[in-house]
Amino acid sequence: MSYVTLCQVSCSLPVLRWFFFLHLFYRLCRFLFSLVFCEDFSDDALCCINIFGRTEVIDNTLNPDFVRKYILDYFFEEKQNLRFDLYDVDSKSPDLSKHDFLGQVFCTLGEIVGSPASRLEKPLGSFSSFSFLHRGIPGKKCGTIILSAEELSNCRDSATMQFCANKLDKKDFFGKSDPFMVFYRSNEDGTFTICHKTEVVKNTLNPVWQPFTIPVRALCNGDYDRTIKVEVYDWDRDGSHDFIGDFTTSYRELARGQSQFNVYEVINTKKKMKKKKYVNSGTVTLLSFSVESEFTFLDYIKGGTQINFTVAIDFTASNGNPSQSTSLHYMNPYQLNAYAMALKAVGEIIQDYDSDKMFPALGFGAKLPPDGRVSHEFPLNGNLENPYCNGIEGILEAYHESLKTVQLYGPTNFAPVVNHVARYAAAVQDGSQYFVLLIITDGVISDMAQTKEAIVNAAKLPMSIIIVGVGQAEFDAMVELDGDDIRVSSRGKLAERDIVQFVPFRDYMDRTGNHVLSMARLAKDVLAEIPDQFISYMKTRGVKPNPAPPPYTPPGHTHHHTQI
Repeated sequence: MSYVTLCQVSCSLPVLRWFFFLHLFYRLCRFLFSLVFCEDFSDDALCCINIFGRTEVIDNTLNPDFVRKYILDYFFEEKQNLRFDLYDVDSKSPDLSKHDFLGQVFCTLGEIVGSPASRLEKPLGSFSSFSFLHRGIPGKKCGTIILSAEELSNCRDSATMQFCANKLDKKDFFGKSDPFMVFYRSNEDGTFTICHKTEVVKNTLNPVWQPFTIPVRALCNGDYDRTIKVEVYDWDRDGSHDFIGDFTTSYRELARGQSQFNVYEVINTKKKMKKKKYVNSGTVTLLSFSVESEFTFLDYIKGGTQINFTVAIDFTASNGNPSQSTSLHYMNPYQLNAYAMALKAVGEIIQDYDSDKMFPALGFGAKLPPDGRVSHEFPLNGNLENPYCNGIEGILEAYHESLKTVQLYGPTNFAPVVNHVARYAAAVQDGSQYFVLLIITDGVISDMAQTKEAIVNAAKLPMSIIIVGVGQAEFDAMVELDGDDIRVSSRGKLAERDIVQFVPFRDYMDRTGNHVLSMARLAKDVLAEIPDQFISYMKTRGVKPNPAPPPYTPPGHTHHHTQI
């Protein structure tokens, strides 16, 4: 027999839901597979773990392909840690200690989602920080786990349709009729809820209504066979509209498009009961029907769009002498400083959406060796030709080395680093890449006019800007750049989109000293707007996501997965 266990810490309300298709390759006969969700992989985090679920058991196979799927809440702005445990089942006991532990894998949900085709393959390890719970197999290759995720359809389609009518009943004494239609969605209790009303077409018995667009969710709540009732009325100025008749259909029928199946008789039941020769009160014909999907952030990620992360760090003198403990740049051997904590919190989430994990890292406001030239966009690694660092740890290492070589100076200019990233974004506007710039600063901005102009220009590009203010300075100017209330403007020109998110680091310092949770909250708040900013760019430019690669089929398997 085989099970799966998934553990999850408490989190905010769901945004997106996912199916998990779990494929495992291992030289065993019987399996129990457990999936664990936890906030932290350290031993101290064990109290956060809650069992989520277990897969079915698959007997006598070396390559189990688990059928059971798991729906998880997905949040771009959070680091959602996962742990997968594999067991060989020896009995019917639900107690994991009664079975042989074979290996485990750690990853984040972002890693799976950000992998090509949302498919992540990882080798199973035999020991971890939780290994005291299990009987592992030291030094032995434990096989491979393949995890794939698919966004659960949330009925994101919108339908556009157009109708006309023919020979409707005449309701006005001095003229014809002024017809309009009202669409109702049926509810599970048999009642109906209005979901659309057409415009009124004056003085005709043969109206042609304008095309209209309605979310499929509003029309039928995703149930293609749910009854849709349409009532036809003659409009009256006093609001006492005259009922002409009605008909019923369904989304599935409408989706056939213009055909003999979508010509409906309009029936007035009361009139039909009174008149023996009654046929109908006219007909309504569907002229056209089309469906368009509302693409999500994850549609683009699955289609191959890469998130390019760049960090820019403030090296102005107001940060204080790095060799003194009062400096914001002080390198405490026991604890990361505010710059490093902010960088690590945001970077560790964004890195899951960049395939090569190579990130440009810049500094501004320092004098550089050997001549003391002041620069506002210098590479932290000292390489003008190649400012890329390997992963978040590479950025932190380059940051530490820069503190040993440059002289903190000033002023605090943002425009150069914004324009630096904008030049790269301007070269790739086909939807294949999106750029996120993280600026970490301690002071009042010195080039406000130039930065506003740079932001207005950058708002036309596939780019977002995150600003984290560290220290105790006043950050009123930063709030002005965060265009949540008033859109940033320059020389009378408004930014096309709101692309800036600012937060003060001090608002996230936990008094208990729990930096893990406080930095998770910081990352969540600064990254929460990125998906919407991303989508707003793609929509305004008419960029559609590339098709996702076909689902992965394990060797020797010919069947196809069916989405529920």
